[in-house]
Amino acid sequence: MDYFIIVVITAAGLYFHGWLYVRIRRWIDRDLALSLAGNDLHKRAFMLQQLEKARALKIKRNDLPLWLKNAAQHYTPEDS
Repeated sequence: MDYFIIVVITAAGLYFHGWLYVRIRRWIDRDLALSLAGNDLHKRAFMLQQLEKARALKIKRNDLPLWLKNAAQHYTPEDS
């Protein structure tokens, strides 16, 4: 019974750490997209759409900052 408890607690801890790692990465990516938008509400919405597009296109994490900067440079107010 002791081993079962240890296995369950270890598995739960590993799952929680994995979940937390993924959430932090998503927050970092979101903060990057929003920081590139500044205070413009339309550009913020546009950048969040671009972030979702990057996820759908499976842009590599190392390429994401450059990809988002490029998207921010191509933003025009009519895009929103």
